[in-house]
Amino acid sequence: MFKPDLAALSENKLRLTADLSKEEILNDFHICCTSREVSLLARREVLTGKAKFGISGDGKEVPQVAMARAFRKGDFRSGYYRDQTFMFAMGLLSIEAFFAQLYADTSNDPFSGGRQMNAHFATPTIDEAGNWQNTTALYNVSADIAPTAGQMARALGLALASKKYRNNKALQENNFSKNGLEVSFCTIGDASTSEGVFWETLNAAAVQQVPLAVFVWDDGYGISVPKEFQTAKSSISAAVSGLATEEDKAGFAIYNLKGWDYSSLVDQFQLGIERVRDRQEPALFHVEELTQPQGHSTSGSHERYKSKERLAWEKDHDCILQMEKWIIDQGIATEEEVSNIRKQAKKTAKAGRDAAWKAFNVPARTYAGELQNWYQQITAPDTVIQQLHQDLQLHTHPQIHEICSNARRLAYQLRRSNHALYPAIKAWLDPIEKTFHHKYGQHLYSEGSDSALRVPVISPRFSPDSPSSNGYQILNAFFDYALEKYPELYAFGEDVGQIGGVNQSFAKLQEKYGEERVFDTGIREWTIMGQAIGMAMRGLRPIAEIQYLDYLLYGLEPLSDDLATLRWRSNGQQKAPAIIRTRGHRLEGIWHSGSPMGMIVNALRGMYVCVPRSMVQAVGMYNTLLQSGEPGLVIECLNGYRRKERMPENIGEYTVPMGVPETLLTGDDLTILTYGSCVRLAEDACELLAQDGIRAELVDIQTLLPFDLEHRIIASLKKTNRLLIVDEDVPGGASAYILQKIVEEQNGYRYLDAAPQTLSAKAHRPAYGSDGDYFSKPSVEDIYDAAFAMVEEAEPGRF
Repeated sequence: MFKPDLAALSENKLRLTADLSKEEILNDFHICCTSREVSLLARREVLTGKAKFGISGDGKEVPQVAMARAFRKGDFRSGYYRDQTFMFAMGLLSIEAFFAQLYADTSNDPFSGGRQMNAHFATPTIDEAGNWQNTTALYNVSADIAPTAGQMARALGLALASKKYRNNKALQENNFSKNGLEVSFCTIGDASTSEGVFWETLNAAAVQQVPLAVFVWDDGYGISVPKEFQTAKSSISAAVSGLATEEDKAGFAIYNLKGWDYSSLVDQFQLGIERVRDRQEPALFHVEELTQPQGHSTSGSHERYKSKERLAWEKDHDCILQMEKWIIDQGIATEEEVSNIRKQAKKTAKAGRDAAWKAFNVPARTYAGELQNWYQQITAPDTVIQQLHQDLQLHTHPQIHEICSNARRLAYQLRRSNHALYPAIKAWLDPIEKTFHHKYGQHLYSEGSDSALRVPVISPRFSPDSPSSNGYQILNAFFDYALEKYPELYAFGEDVGQIGGVNQSFAKLQEKYGEERVFDTGIREWTIMGQAIGMAMRGLRPIAEIQYLDYLLYGLEPLSDDLATLRWRSNGQQKAPAIIRTRGHRLEGIWHSGSPMGMIVNALRGMYVCVPRSMVQAVGMYNTLLQSGEPGLVIECLNGYRRKERMPENIGEYTVPMGVPETLLTGDDLTILTYGSCVRLAEDACELLAQDGIRAELVDIQTLLPFDLEHRIIASLKKTNRLLIVDEDVPGGASAYILQKIVEEQNGYRYLDAAPQTLSAKAHRPAYGSDGDYFSKPSVEDIYDAAFAMVEEAEPGRF
């Protein structure tokens, strides 16, 4: 097995091609050859049915061993699914692990526990309890995602963290950075540079001057589409040339390299990265003339769309072939030595594959053998059981789901005939299914000491002298306290810095804590979210602002695909406790008064979604999240910043528990359930209802994710037997989610004497103006009418 040159890398010294020994160069060649053989075998495993889908990094091997020589401890990679050779070169990937992930082996895939497609990598940044590792002593790989260019935004945040650590004197001694010298390595395929987030990231990195190194692997195609249809001037380096650094204007350092030129790649990558590391100037390495010998993936063949001339060119310019020629021409090794390396690479790759396949099959073979024993104990089986037994025997390499499916159908048939073995087979099968539900389901949220659910509950404290303040002033007092208490806390977003936010929640805090801690960004929601994700992955505590809830759509992709899934897709090995702050529900206009909560709760499983009714409650939720290691979204009431509230005396200490609704008014006629801005409307409606003698119980949900963990709403329904849900989302939006939780998950239907009702906004967007708001969203009178009708229907003679 090849061995990466980790000793040389750990010295943080430049080792250009002229400094490398014969053994080091041949070791790089061996890594390239072995990686290629792994790619070839991976395709074969898929096409023979042993794996579901395969994607590999063949044709990109040489630049990746060169990139590995520039990577240092403390650095982070934010890459994509072509980087297996880099992982091999860094000693972060074994052949067995590569194939374990290809087979979706829940026990032996070290990166995702069988959850991700192959070549989606991650290294641990937290331990099993959720505590941070010392990432300065590690080669770090942020958990990959498949959406094209999705890694870009996170890479920006990882780089920005280095700059923040370098410039924050209070954070000089830590396990996350050594004077901000860490570089964020971002790899991307050339076709994916057409995505908007690529351009947004490059612009943001150039403006902020962060140590981001972007490596573009350019093989001329995006699946079947050639780059002349993808990129202006058919060259991404030419297309972004306006970002190039000039004498008096900061920008990007841009490098053009040939992907088959080993010596030039080794030298230029190291020299370029040292410039990034020292100057904290971003760089783009455009690596051209690469190939893709097997096409895009196992789902097709590139012979379908490449000409014979192109295929011949790719064969001649294969980067490994070119490196081999260079090795022989330079007298580094003979043809015989190179041939022996290639032969050894084949043997090494096959041995690793075979070991992974054998390990993968052990659990399934064990369960299959046990199921066979159950069949043998069934005397005089009927035709259905005989067919099921035959089906099981046809599987030469049965998988867990096939065994469970067969066993469940066997159990159904045994139950139908009241067979004596039915209870025993169920007792055997249930723990197996429970085991694998747990394997695939755990780590959506923290299960350790950093869980937001474990934060102690502390109530806000008031005195007779507690002043009445505007909502924004309460937030401002809290953010002031938090910035003082937590030196790792940063706040940023559009207009957050100089003017203190559009609603003044950060007023004068930039002046007090400096532009490094409280700062403005451009209008670029995707990368604002990316900054939050990357910074949080490196131990900082960002509060990233999306100016209005309607604008969250621009930032939803990184939240949904990256932040919300991070702990889960890394199988509990990584976290990013970012706090996303926004405001919404009601104001004026289509794009300033939206409340797309159904979309949000369905897109952000893995995050906490907080919907406070007031700024006092919002502060408690921020406190809870800051004391946890989990990400959350806090949606403040847009029409609440000028509402008067009493200022708590313990502004930076009290907390609001996640997943615990609060009963604001008690009653026994019906339960009105709502959240956010609708709470105040519901309170007014309850006063109207009281004039008719209707005693409504008003419950504030407080958090949609998680939802009512203690089933407090059920306790209310046991008293009232009627349920009205008031929601500002469209019909069937968040109200449908709430109903599913109550009626199905909590069995609330048992306590209802009437059909539950939902009162939502209209299906169209909220119209402009006060009249438009009144006729687009639930009003006090709408709530009153809906509640009155429910009670009148149940008690027609009461009124």
